[in-house]
Amino acid sequence: MDLHERQHFDSLLHLAVERLTERSVQRSEGAANALRQLREDPDGKGVWLGDFLDAFFADALLDTPAGAAFVLQALERQPLAARVDGTVGEGLRQLARQAFRALLVKKLDESLSQQLAYGA
Repeated sequence: MDLHERQHFDSLLHLAVERLTERSVQRSEGAANALRQLREDPDGKGVWLGDFLDAFFADALLDTPAGAAFVLQALERQPLAARVDGTVGEGLRQLARQAFRALLVKKLDESLSQQLAYGA
């Protein structure tokens, strides 16, 4: 991956973490509740991670085979245990979404934990 592509991916990841952190804190009425909900059920009330990913991937044009390949290229070293069904394009999208989701959950946990620790 070229440096400019890596920077673009890192910017997208940062944007996703920032937006989801703010959204989760607001909807869960605080960072402590958001962190608890994230750890208990990321797709549950307050976080709604699946809905967020769908919208974010569509907005960032990552919901296409080319967008999925971009995500997978950026995350090539990340461990992934996944099963995919469908066409190659659908499989790419599923794999990219699963890999990005795993990283996003980790980064969101870090962001919420930092807010609690530093009172941000």
